[in-house]
Amino acid sequence: MKELILALVAGISVGIVFKFLKLPLPAPPVLAGVLGVAGVYFGGIIGDWIKSFF
Repeated sequence: MKELILALVAGISVGIVFKFLKLPLPAPPVLAGVLGVAGVYFGGIIGDWIKSFF
């Protein structure tokens, strides 16, 4: 839980800094991008799961 809170605080901090510097946010602006990141994460988990069987 602590990691999740720290990740959220870090993300919010980066978002604020980027907005003050008038830079584009370093994150996908649409749901498809967010789902792509989630897909990469879950793909890694599934890959580890498959690797454990062989």
